[in-house]
Amino acid sequence: MQTLTILSCGHSDRLERLLGELPALNGAARIDAAEIEQYDLRGRRLLFTVAVDVFGEDAALCALIRYFRSHTDCLHGATAAVIVDGATELDTKDVARRLVFAANMAGCAFPGKPLVEATGSLQNLSVLQRKNGLPSLDETYRFAVSALLERLQSEQPIKKERPKLLVLHASDRETSNTLALGELVTRQLPDFEIETISLRNGTIHDCRGCSYKVCSHFAAQSSCFYGGTMVDEVIPAVLNADALLLLCPNYNDAVGANVMAFINRLTGLTVSNALYGRSLYAIVVSGYSGGDLVAQQLLGALCLNKALSLPPRFCLIKTANDPGTALKLPDVAAQTQAFAAAMRAGLKEQS
Repeated sequence: MQTLTILSCGHSDRLERLLGELPALNGAARIDAAEIEQYDLRGRRLLFTVAVDVFGEDAALCALIRYFRSHTDCLHGATAAVIVDGATELDTKDVARRLVFAANMAGCAFPGKPLVEATGSLQNLSVLQRKNGLPSLDETYRFAVSALLERLQSEQPIKKERPKLLVLHASDRETSNTLALGELVTRQLPDFEIETISLRNGTIHDCRGCSYKVCSHFAAQSSCFYGGTMVDEVIPAVLNADALLLLCPNYNDAVGANVMAFINRLTGLTVSNALYGRSLYAIVVSGYSGGDLVAQQLLGALCLNKALSLPPRFCLIKTANDPGTALKLPDVAAQTQAFAAAMRAGLKEQS
């Protein structure tokens, strides 16, 4: 088992007490984010611990994110998880998404559900407390971090001779820049088994918010109370896949309604822990700007929340407005080729 390295940003007495109580962290190296330039973090198992005070992110966190963005290979081969401890009910998820995005673009991978967030009241952990019959929210926090460390230490990429890739989109083939880039990437993966599903035309109805008991019942059957195309076609394809490639145009700085409905309907598979072991890739195209916001939405929903693992540089982000312009962008052929090559390196077993 590889020794962990703790990279700390900010201070929280509550978090420090917790870290000191966990046997799994005995012998872990400890680095302050302000000293990051002194260390080689490539290839390490990293635990990011971030304390957020009542005013939100501080200069140290901004400096850490800027370091990752300016040293784009500094986390090559690293795998990480994140704990964010907040002083209020705000900021924890936002901080986590931006930190994970920056680290991922610097070459860091993340296992499924790589985040434990603790709001000031710890009420965000109340469902986990009830689910596991734990005596207090403090004990639930400890339980969640212990499980996180186990996931981090056990994370290993699964590679196959012929990986199964599921491509999901809700775009018009004649006009979509996003779909055009997706096809440019998949054409470079002839050694993959690729299935493509369109989520258009309202065939994927959104989640209606069943009770946990009802959702768990149907999740045990890899199903959903509301049935339809999601149960008949999409869920079986997800469970059959080794990786998902989502093609997401930017709609008002968010994924489109059909893709969001798909994400929401995956809740049942999360309840049954069925999504672990699958990787998330994405292509995001914005007509104006904001591709980073969509990428963070995807990693937040599907990696931090729903257990898909995040390979290094999981997302290709481009800006293109008029139909067909994405294929005319500078270096687009080389960039899509590099993206496809990274997918092959992450998923395909080398003979």
